[in-house]
Amino acid sequence: MGEGEEELKTKAEDHEVEIQERGEIFFLYRPKVEKQEVHSPDEVQRLYIILRPLSGEKTVEEKQCKDGGQSTHTQEVNIKKQPLLRFIIMGRKSLPHPSHRSRPYWGFVDMVTTNVQEIKIALQGEEYDTSTRGHRHISAARALGEGIYRILRHNPKNKNNNHTHLIYKLEFPAADEKNEPQKSFNIEREGSFVIQIKNPEQGGAGGSSSQHKRRAQFPAHLQGQFGHKRYCPADPPEFLNFEGCEFLLISASDDIEQELGLELFTEGEECDLVKTFGDAVSTKPLFEGTWV
Repeated sequence: MGEGEEELKTKAEDHEVEIQERGEIFFLYRPKVEKQEVHSPDEVQRLYIILRPLSGEKTVEEKQCKDGGQSTHTQEVNIKKQPLLRFIIMGRKSLPHPSHRSRPYWGFVDMVTTNVQEIKIALQGEEYDTSTRGHRHISAARALGEGIYRILRHNPKNKNNNHTHLIYKLEFPAADEKNEPQKSFNIEREGSFVIQIKNPEQGGAGGSSSQHKRRAQFPAHLQGQFGHKRYCPADPPEFLNFEGCEFLLISASDDIEQELGLELFTEGEECDLVKTFGDAVSTKPLFEGTWV
């Protein structure tokens, strides 16, 4: 599928938009333990988002080294030559509803890798034994959606209202499919969210570090952007290249062109989610828009 294209409309000059990053976005869900089939979000354990940047202001991005997660050591990744994959877990198991524009939804970066196999392992099913409930089974993840995304600055010249957006547009499933699970997770055909990165050195609102194992360890030049603030814009998007990074999504619009003067265009008929992860996940929700 690739990163798609965007077109700035003539009215977009009034919106002051600067695109920082372009890429592919994948949505997946995992059933709860011992659930072989899912018919509603109540039977879902996790909603996953995978972001794969393909181009942007930087060809070479900085990511956290794989040395246990509690280190500011970094490595460089040329996103034109290597896949950079951000594996994200959404805390509420859905995206923000377009009508709930004052309600933040929390998420965190669980894994950042250039190794596709590591993501495949994270999506696979699992069996294990417990002392109280005996043998347990977790089903593999289900592919839910594929599209293109942008991370962009909005109102960059206005220091009092400068913020960043994560916007996306779906290509799969097709618009004429049922889209039942997609609607249940508030995954519309397109969406725009203000994205704010949480300062790991301050407590307070958010998902709380008790819900996951790691706290983000940003290098000094990224950590310094917070100052004494609890949140800052995702500028640069490299914040998302550090495991344990917590963020908030706040619904901005389900009409990107009207809000930002920007129209996204998907390209091609090839499904990259299947090409990349297909043997690790079920794809019926992706192509038919039905639960499985």
